[in-house]
Amino acid sequence: MRALNKHLLVLMLQKVGGMDGDNQSENSQFLLLGMSESPEQQQILFWMFLSMYLVTVVGNVLIILAISSDSRLHTPMYFFLANLSFTDLFFVTNTIPKMLVNLQSQNKAISYAGCLTQLYFLVSLVTLDNLILTVMAYDRYVAICHPLHYVTAMSPGLCVLLLCLCWGLSVLYGLLLTLLMTRVTFCGSQKIHYLFCEMYVLLRLACSNTHIIHTVLVATGCFIFLTPLGFTTTSYVRIVRTILQIPSASKKYKTFSTCASHLGVVSLFYGTLAVVYLQPLHSYSMKDSVATVMYAMVTPMMNPFIYSLRNKDMHGALGRLLGRPFQRLK
Repeated sequence: MRALNKHLLVLMLQKVGGMDGDNQSENSQFLLLGMSESPEQQQILFWMFLSMYLVTVVGNVLIILAISSDSRLHTPMYFFLANLSFTDLFFVTNTIPKMLVNLQSQNKAISYAGCLTQLYFLVSLVTLDNLILTVMAYDRYVAICHPLHYVTAMSPGLCVLLLCLCWGLSVLYGLLLTLLMTRVTFCGSQKIHYLFCEMYVLLRLACSNTHIIHTVLVATGCFIFLTPLGFTTTSYVRIVRTILQIPSASKKYKTFSTCASHLGVVSLFYGTLAVVYLQPLHSYSMKDSVATVMYAMVTPMMNPFIYSLRNKDMHGALGRLLGRPFQRLK
């Protein structure tokens, strides 16, 4: 799937490279100016983002290694969690290294093809995060509401199939939006007062008519994000109903704790996306950079902590991986 993903992107960029007109000749690069042009603030941002990036990489790599090395975690829930950590790791690596280089360099340029490449992976990986979280909600629904059928309902073959569908839809959605951006003409200022190449920011720089693209963006975005959100919400409504029917308070707490981490991650993910994208294009401004940092950096950084905070199985796996007792966080 990753090889196909790379091959499709190469074909797309070859198409971009062969375009004629002002869009390609006059706007061969953009300037990523970031959140501030003050040297003092840039130094603060550099060390803050570098620290967040390192914590994100270490945390998600530990999650992946712990799950892959411990046979007791070879279950559907942890299978999807490992893939979520891989997606988050890929996601931050797509944006933060370039951001750190720009904060330390006088040359903040990014090529037109490089910007589209960054945009493609940004869209694809956010979509993949969204779909994996939805599949994980379904996994929790089956485990809690239909425990006797869990083994057959969440078979290894089905888990692989669901993951392949998530990757396929994400790749296609990323290609769709990126190919649409190749039809946009840019003129005037090429300065992007933002952290990376983002769809709404690029559309605001366009001098061609973006009404059709914006309509497609809203329509497809509603389908690809609101449909999974509705599915996740329905799953949790049924989970809550099932939990409320459990007579023992201790069993209620134990059952809910198996999905509390996922619910926290879902709330953080959709909450930050809603702040950034549930608004008209004309009202999109640089104040949204803070919310962008939340979903682009804070969410991937927090996911390993949320999933391992009160998870005994993960504590044990991490302890065995590190070769010493892993103290449970209080």
